[in-house]
Amino acid sequence: MKAVKNILSWVIPILVGFLIAAVIKTFFVSVVKVDGTSMYPNLQNNERVLMLHKAKIKRDSVVVFDAYGVDQNNTGLTKDTKYVKRVIALPGDTVEYRDDGQLFVNGKFRSQGYITSQQQVDGTLKVAANLPKAKGVVLGTGSTFKVPKGKYFVLGDNRSVSNDSRYYGFVPRKKILGVVKVPFWNGKHDLINSYQRAD
Repeated sequence: MKAVKNILSWVIPILVGFLIAAVIKTFFVSVVKVDGTSMYPNLQNNERVLMLHKAKIKRDSVVVFDAYGVDQNNTGLTKDTKYVKRVIALPGDTVEYRDDGQLFVNGKFRSQGYITSQQQVDGTLKVAANLPKAKGVVLGTGSTFKVPKGKYFVLGDNRSVSNDSRYYGFVPRKKILGVVKVPFWNGKHDLINSYQRAD
């Protein structure tokens, strides 16, 4: 009997620890691996980042979402495929992306200091010829579009190669799994965790 008590004395704390870790991973935070270069240079291919499940989604937040059923252009997706992109506009926002690369949301200028001027202009406006353009998304001076209720407009930071809302449209809130955070020692943490627009 004493031997059983001794075994339980270390088995139970381990089981409780696993249970707590599982609850944290399921409901609060988990580790996600970035796959591809659509967020380069701010996130690297194969980089591991934290995903906060309950964090508030804001403009410029970097999010992880379930791409299955959203990106209908990619027939190779599985139910486990996740995308990492930056939120440009929230539900109900009106967006104008001008020919000079300037972004206006609800008539107000939005800085895009997290990407280069070339990505703001050429990377964003010169869309891929081999992908269909998303319905309801128009780019260029004088062209505006409104983000539908319950959905988000997202773009990759590496716009020239990113497969994003320009092609598959708006991302439903129910598909967004969480907000990306990186540790403070990551050189790009200010552009990922809490980008402060200079407008």
